[in-house]
Amino acid sequence: MKKLFIVFEGIDGSGTSTQSKLLRDYLTERGQSAVLTAEPTNGPIGHLLREGLKERVIFSKDEKRFDQQMAYLFAADRHDHLYNHVDGVYKLLGEGKHVVCTRYSLSSLAYQSDEEGYEFVYDLNKRFPNPDLVIYIDNPVETSIDRLQKRTVQDVYENKEKLLSVKERYNKIFKTYDGKLLIVKGDQNPQQIHLEIVKYFESHF
Repeated sequence: MKKLFIVFEGIDGSGTSTQSKLLRDYLTERGQSAVLTAEPTNGPIGHLLREGLKERVIFSKDEKRFDQQMAYLFAADRHDHLYNHVDGVYKLLGEGKHVVCTRYSLSSLAYQSDEEGYEFVYDLNKRFPNPDLVIYIDNPVETSIDRLQKRTVQDVYENKEKLLSVKERYNKIFKTYDGKLLIVKGDQNPQQIHLEIVKYFESHF
C-alpha cells in the first residue's frame, strides 16, 4: 500500500484528535506503520503559535492583523512540518510510514481568513500539496462549545462567534476543494465515526 498523508479537519472540539488516534491505532494493528502529527507542530514555530493562541505571547490586538500574523506563522510552521529533515512529513512517508495529521492548510483558510482576506491566506498556502485524504468532522457548534468548556485552557479561537464563522468558511471551502474528501457527522458516538472512516478507507485505499 502507498504510504498516505491523511489530514483531519474540523472546528475546535469536533473530535479530530480522538479520531486521528483511532485511525493511527487501526493502521498499526494491521501491521501498517503510522505516525501522528498535528498543526501547530511541536517544532520551534509551532511552539510560538501555541503560546500565541493561549495569549502567553502577545501579538496584535487588532483582530485582522492578528489573523494575518497567525496565517504567516502557520504557513512557516507548515513548511517546516512538511520538509524538515528530522520528522518532516515527507521524511516519514519516505521511511514507509503513514502520516495522520490533525489540521493542515484548510484550517488556515477557515480560521485566518474572511471575505476580504481569503486570497491573502490562499496565496500563502497554494503551493502546499493536498494530502491524500482530508477527513472533515462536521460537528455542531453547540456540541463543540460544550466540549471546550470542559478544557482547562482555551485558546483565542475557542468561542461561539469564531466557531460559527469558521464552520461557515469550511462549508464554502469544500464546495470547490478538488482533493479527496470524506465528511462525517461529528455528533455521533466516537466509535461510530471511526467505523465510518474505516469503511471509507478500506474501500478507497
